[in-house]
Amino acid sequence: MSASAAGPAAPGLVCAFAVTRTPPDPAGLAAARGHEEGGALRVLRAGDLCLVVQDVPAALFGEEALTERLNRPEDLERCARAHHRGVEAAAGRGPVVPLPMATLYRGDRTAQRAVAARRPVLDTLLERLRDRTEWAVKVHAAEAAPEAPADTGAPAGPGSGGRAYLSRASARRRERQDTRGRALTEAEAVDAALRSHAVAATRHRPQSERLTGRRAPQLLNVAYLVEDARRADFTAALARFTADRPHPAVRVEASGPWIPYSFARWDEDPQTGPDPRVAPDQEAPS
Repeated sequence: MSASAAGPAAPGLVCAFAVTRTPPDPAGLAAARGHEEGGALRVLRAGDLCLVVQDVPAALFGEEALTERLNRPEDLERCARAHHRGVEAAAGRGPVVPLPMATLYRGDRTAQRAVAARRPVLDTLLERLRDRTEWAVKVHAAEAAPEAPADTGAPAGPGSGGRAYLSRASARRRERQDTRGRALTEAEAVDAALRSHAVAATRHRPQSERLTGRRAPQLLNVAYLVEDARRADFTAALARFTADRPHPAVRVEASGPWIPYSFARWDEDPQTGPDPRVAPDQEAPS
């Protein structure tokens, strides 16, 4: 999320969703909904670029009010879904650069100046994302069978019973380490295979078990940028990992195609892209 607005409060703000070269279909834009509290989505011209925006009330989208609302999970989800609807509306006829959620300006001129200042980056990104989509892939360790109840403790005093207990505990630790090592190796093999069918890939932070609802840890959380012309190759590779399961130590889940959120950050150098190993937590909605 970002708040690009600065200065004294104003009666209204402009919320920006995405930049594109190809104006969205007017009927489709009129039918789309952004934030429920705002006006209709509209196109703001910045030279030959189009910025899809919505007028929103400062009372609800000013810095303090927005911070308070986004600290409530239900409001955060509503805002994220509204933002995605605005980005989708912008993407009807060509590539788009999605802006960070809650990108706000004090007025049209401020928004237009922001686009003009980023023009070289936006031109490069729009060209880079043409005819390409994002696929989200999550790799989890395979869930192990429940372990037998462990001994509550070693027998008191020295002797063979205590040594046997320590030996069993050490064997269990080695087995867990070996299992995790195999899973990590297989997860890297999945990533390497999928990257061979993608233009680019970037890793997000693995999600916690609390978020995934799984007992097994998430090992990789990767976004791939795929040429539309190579989509069949990419999805065939995914099918092998999800259905045939050549790597039994992991489970692979995928979703897509998405608008390429992970590869359209206008605050990064598009020539180098995000760090290939860990990227900021901006993902396609799931």
